[in-house]
Amino acid sequence: MADQVLTEIFFEQFDLHPHLAAGLADCGFTRCTPIQALTLPVALAGRDVAGQAQTGTGKTCAFLVAVMNRLLTRTAIPERGDNDPRAVILAPTRELAIQIDKDARAIGRHTGLRFALIYGGVDYDKQRQQLRDGCDVIIATPGRLIDYFKQHVFSFRAVEATVIDEADRMFDLGFIKDVRYLLRKMPPREERQGMLFSATLSYRVLELAYEHMNQPEKLSVETEHVTADRVRQQVYFPAKEEKVPLLLNLLEHCNPQRSIVFVNTRAAAERVTERLKRHGFRVGALSGDVPQAKRQKLLERFKKGEADVLVATDVAARGLHIPDVTHVFNYDLPQDGEDYVHRIGRTARLGAEGDAISFACDLYAMNLPDIERYIDMKIPVQAIEPAWLHMPPVRATAHAVRHDAADEADEMVQPATTTHGDAGKPPAKRRRRRRKPGLASPAAGA
Repeated sequence: MADQVLTEIFFEQFDLHPHLAAGLADCGFTRCTPIQALTLPVALAGRDVAGQAQTGTGKTCAFLVAVMNRLLTRTAIPERGDNDPRAVILAPTRELAIQIDKDARAIGRHTGLRFALIYGGVDYDKQRQQLRDGCDVIIATPGRLIDYFKQHVFSFRAVEATVIDEADRMFDLGFIKDVRYLLRKMPPREERQGMLFSATLSYRVLELAYEHMNQPEKLSVETEHVTADRVRQQVYFPAKEEKVPLLLNLLEHCNPQRSIVFVNTRAAAERVTERLKRHGFRVGALSGDVPQAKRQKLLERFKKGEADVLVATDVAARGLHIPDVTHVFNYDLPQDGEDYVHRIGRTARLGAEGDAISFACDLYAMNLPDIERYIDMKIPVQAIEPAWLHMPPVRATAHAVRHDAADEADEMVQPATTTHGDAGKPPAKRRRRRRKPGLASPAAGA
């Protein structure tokens, strides 16, 4: 974590439970980020919080510390059952829920608290059994959690802390009715602590906070720009058919350590992924229709450096913390400013630097004025070098990492073997010509 985004407030200045403090120290967390320094004094005192800060500034750690310290320093209600959780953390996407769970287990490694990760797409019976066995904290997406609740797998009667992360995204994805349903089934807002964190706090999000929280204190980290200051933003104006060669040439020119290419549709993700593979990049595609187990396997490979480029729809725009992403490419310009902010927030995290390069083609250029109005700045325009509009030569593929055949079929991260004129096509099977009886081969009479 870079010094530029840290305050002079140390975690040891708070009266934290010793086991929680030990976990923070093991993770290397000593000084607070601005959002942590602002919200922890209020949240640790038991008051409700609605917090806003730029993406990648430590909001997750802020609410995890507050929740875990509460559970460690207060006793549960006497009538709590074995399968009654004491805290519920709601996230809009599976990837964000998984990331929160990973952070919680790291910070809470010495606390003895039990975490249950609940989300759709995988392990239905296993997750249900996990809830039946009992846990202290549920980290979940709303739909799967409601399913188990209606089956009476657990109850909310012992809940004393709730967190809604990325509440604006809950609205965008149509989950807000589910969130309100869950909050109504929990103890009254006066009997539990509520926290809401997001990169943006719109009027509808604040309405949710004031409706279901107990006089929450709105805390916002003021910055000059909505986007992270250490992201170098730029925009090109290519024609639609010029985007592929421009992307390939920029990838060669910028030589990014790790990059994410955002597109607006699943079909675009498939097309861009195939073109990148043909040119020798180790690439994976992440979209909403990819099974959850394959998503996680692909993300792990990307984090380990076994894939150069991740092509993704907005399923990867929020909540994913992937270290050392140096470049974000908006191959398709997003339709609103919030998505733009979250996309480019995948780079320059926790004080690092990064580049966000956007293509304003004839199909999506009309979105640019709304984005610039939202971020309150003009994105610098870059001229396109004429040579960048021609397809570059195919990259050498000797550096490609080998995987077993099953993994390659699952994840498709290996660059395609190419030959001149047949880029990306599998080698043709050689057919053996059957000779008719009595006919000699041409060489026999030579």
